[in-house]
Amino acid sequence: MIDATTQLAAVALQQGAPALEPVAAAAIAVGLGALGTGIAQRSIGAAAVGAVAEDRDMLVPALIFTALPETLIIIAFVTIFVAQG
Repeated sequence: MIDATTQLAAVALQQGAPALEPVAAAAIAVGLGALGTGIAQRSIGAAAVGAVAEDRDMLVPALIFTALPETLIIIAFVTIFVAQG
């Protein structure tokens, strides 16, 4: 286990070309952020539908809580465009 960790660290810290191109690293970051957002919205959406089914006055808070995770992806896109430019 320690040998594998040492070898991985040596590859990550090697001199020369980076292990990933900046565009690939940005794509992975946004992709993982989108995956996390989807997982968060799955449970939030289910709870929001249940809350609205019981009390119609909960519609606006349910929509707000459902939209909150989407802002993470919007911020990730903005960060990529700022970092690239």
